[in-house]
Amino acid sequence: MAATNDFTAANGLEISGFHAGLEALKARFANYRLYRQTVSELSALSDRDLADLGIHRSMIRRIAMEASYDNRTA
Repeated sequence: MAATNDFTAANGLEISGFHAGLEALKARFANYRLYRQTVSELSALSDRDLADLGIHRSMIRRIAMEASYDNRTA
């Protein structure tokens, strides 16, 4: 039986599989928080303020999705 270890737990440098999964989860949660914050802030604006920005209320979720999940803008 063969077994491999992909981690260095003694000095805490890297746990490859678990660490990568944890980092991906943190990134997804950060994107979600940004999405929720963007929706909240835009929803709090009046219709007049949104119109000044060229945004209709029905566009808020799409704009928030693009702002938080579109990696091409970063």
